[in-house]
Amino acid sequence: MSIWWSLHLRREAASVPLARRLLVGAMETAGVDPETAYDLAVALSEACANAVEHGGDSSTGYRVTARIEGDTCRIEVIDSGPGFTKRPRPCERRPAHRRKRTPAAVHDEHGRGLFLIESLTDNVRVRNRPGHRGAVVSFDKILKWREGGPPPAALLRAS
Repeated sequence: MSIWWSLHLRREAASVPLARRLLVGAMETAGVDPETAYDLAVALSEACANAVEHGGDSSTGYRVTARIEGDTCRIEVIDSGPGFTKRPRPCERRPAHRRKRTPAAVHDEHGRGLFLIESLTDNVRVRNRPGHRGAVVSFDKILKWREGGPPPAALLRAS
């Protein structure tokens, strides 16, 4: 079985929990370990919050796509804002264990979103949309299955 969905959401704070709940429901249906699902839900919430805050004027929305295939979940959040003002550093494309990003200062109100996403997932890619305004944040996580949940091979056979 593979599960995927895509949403076009308004740039409103209420869209963040909607996307998160849909993701958690899909994870539960697929038999993903709750801790793994929680990590992805927090990462998705951060990416959506960034899209809501920085993703363009109030008339534009943003898109969230999530795909569970085999033992991997890939999530992509695309907005139509100004994009990243400077080119993402090469380390942002490296596996999590090789990244050197540091979090914002402890008392800063902003600046922790990408750090959290990188900390909670296995592979992060941050870029500007080619030929369009906007940013693309995508991340992958290797899934762990809850005890008694379907093994990855069973998911692939069912699709």
